[in-house]
Parts: sequence; C-alpha cells; structure tokens
Amino acid sequence: MSADPVRDLAGQPPARGGAVEVRRSARRRRTVSAYREGDRTVVLIPARMSTAEEQRWVTTMLDKLAAQESRRMPGDDELAARAERLSAQYLNGRARPDTVRWVTNQNSRWGSCTPAEGSIRLSHRLQGMPEYVIDYVLLHELAHLLVPGHGPRFWKLLESYPRTERARGFLEGVVAVGRLPNGAGSGEE
Repeated sequence: MSADPVRDLAGQPPARGGAVEVRRSARRRRTVSAYREGDRTVVLIPARMSTAEEQRWVTTMLDKLAAQESRRMPGDDELAARAERLSAQYLNGRARPDTVRWVTNQNSRWGSCTPAEGSIRLSHRLQGMPEYVIDYVLLHELAHLLVPGHGPRFWKLLESYPRTERARGFLEGVVAVGRLPNGAGSGEE
C-alpha cells in the first residue's frame, strides 16, 4: 500500500491526454470512483487496497470513463448538425460553416473560426463539458462567420442565447481551476 494518500500513477496509459492520480481515503471502505479534473483523471480508492487491486481498479475506471465519454461525445457530423440548428435558432440561419470539427491542437482556445474558409474548430477540451457550454462556444464561432471581431455587433448576435453568461462563467471557472496549485480546491473523500 502506498503511504502517500495522493499520488500520480506512473506506467498507466494517458487518460484523455493527461495523468492518472490515485487518491486513497481511510473513510472510503468499498467504493471506487473516478472523474476528470482538468487534464488528469482522479481515481478514489479505499486506503487498504493493495497495489495490485489499485492497478486493476484504475484500469477498470479508465475504461468506464472512456466508455461514458464516447457515448456522450458528439462526432464531427453531429457537431456540424448542431451548428446548423444553432445558426437557425439564434442567427436566423445566416451563419453557414463549410466545416465544423473537433481538434486536439487547441490548448489555449476553446474554439476558432476562419471566416474566409468557413471553417470552425472546437477544442477537444470541451468534450465532456455541459451541452450548453459546447453550444455557446459553437454559437460564438458561428457568430464570427458573420462578424469577425468582438465588438458590439458581435456581442449583439449572442444576446439571444439565454446561457451566454452562464457558459462564459463555467469556462472562466475551468481556466481558474487550471491555475490553482496542485491539490488546491479539491477535497478528499
């Protein structure tokens, strides 16, 4: 057993591009759970578990999370259909992208748009976030097809989306958590 109740698990395959952290708890008796925290996966296990049991449970929980995420992650085709629906609902159908897709090379932006090409790209980091957040980022990029900058005309286009402020707050919170020192703001069960 590890003497350290929180540790990174070396040798595990990357979890959605990040590290795996195992947190042991004396209060936890039988249950094992896992969740995503930024770019890492946190697995919560009972403190009494052996290293072999830990390895088995980490693998099991990574597989379960991946299966859950693959069920709820829209593919590029679904993302394009979603963009079409959002454009129709909030922009009178005026924003018509040629391509809408997920990308893995955007780590400092949530989305990007190239109006001249009619292309919209959303960061893979949005996958697994609430739908209203993904819709906001997608709508934000759709609005850029109509207005390139972030001036008053641009923000006027987003006024009709009822969850703009909530989605922006959610994304600001994600960014803020990423800036916290390791372990800050996370409570052990």
